[in-house]
Formats: sequence, C-alpha cells, structure tokens
Amino acid sequence: MKKIVACLVLLFAVALVHMLTLQAQTPAAADGVRYAADGKVIRPVNYREWAFVTSGIGMTYGPAQPAANRPPLFDNVFVNPTSYREFLRTGAWPDKTMFVLEIRRAEENVSINNGGRTQGEIVAMEAAVKDVQRFPDGGWGYFSFDSREGLVESAGPLPSTATCYNCHRNNTAVENTFVQFYPTLMEVARKMGTVKTTYDPTKKP
Repeated sequence: MKKIVACLVLLFAVALVHMLTLQAQTPAAADGVRYAADGKVIRPVNYREWAFVTSGIGMTYGPAQPAANRPPLFDNVFVNPTSYREFLRTGAWPDKTMFVLEIRRAEENVSINNGGRTQGEIVAMEAAVKDVQRFPDGGWGYFSFDSREGLVESAGPLPSTATCYNCHRNNTAVENTFVQFYPTLMEVARKMGTVKTTYDPTKKP
C-alpha cells in the first residue's frame, strides 16, 4: 500500500513540474495572425472583440502640424487576446502576435455633441505581425488592407523599404511596438524590465 501511495505522489509531482514548465514557456498566440493559402495575412473580422490598447487623434510622426484643410483622424489599436494576456504576464509579445490599427474619420456636431470630435467611418486599416520565421530580420511584418475599392480580405507584407520598418525599429519602447502610447502596458513593461535600453522618450524622428 505504501508503495502505491509513493508512486502516486511521484506521478503527481512529475505532472506538476511538467505543467509548471509548460506555463513558464511563451506559447505562440493561437488567436493571432492567420494566413491564407497564398501566404497573405487574413484581415480579422472580429478584431473589435480583441483587447483595445489605445486610441489617438491627429497623431503624426513627421511635421508637427497636419496638412492644411485636412481634419485629424482617429486611430484605434487592438491586439489579439492571447498575446495581450501574455504581455501582462511577461512584458513581451509571443510569436504570432497581431496588432490591428483602425483609422476613422473625426466628425463634429454629431447628434447632441456641440464640441470636440467623435469617431466616424473607417478610412484605413493596417496591421503589424510578429512571426520570427517569416520575418527573420527583426521578427515583425507590416500590412495594409487598403485599396481603392475598400478594405481587402488579405494582404501581403509591405516591402522592407517601407518607412514603417525603420520607424518601428528605432522609435518603439518594447520590441517593435509603440507601448509608450499604451499607458497600462507601459507600466507592465517597466515592471517586467522589458523596455528597450535604447528607448528615449524625448527623441523625435
């Protein structure tokens, strides 16, 4: 009887160690990026059910003022839920993380609103994907779902010469992501020590 109890205790201990080991690893995000048969990234239709991380209006990384006669645009950023939870746990983004940048018109005097701006229709949508196998130079790829006919269902990566690659590489707080604009996640990154040593909050492009 004692031998049976000892064996059961040993099996339980082994199972517990195995479970803790699996939990300690950083898994790929199962609900993150999906690829079409041709290798293009599929635009997620349910991204508004993902974790919302920030919103901005009239943001620009170039000239300090927007172009004349061009109203500011709202941008909303979402990330797949598994990656969001993993970031809260570790301060790092797992492989297959996907961000969606939704850009909407800013509208005035809508309904009872007499001041400020509210969000209107979508005018553009972009995405960032972490996939170290597909993007060995930095691990991240960038996508645009825009077309003259409206949003497309899937898109290939922007060319490596696109300005977004250098911008994300040189101006982001955590990996290639603008966590400095995600206040609650920036707190996590500081706590976990994952803010890049090269990140300078006073730096301007």
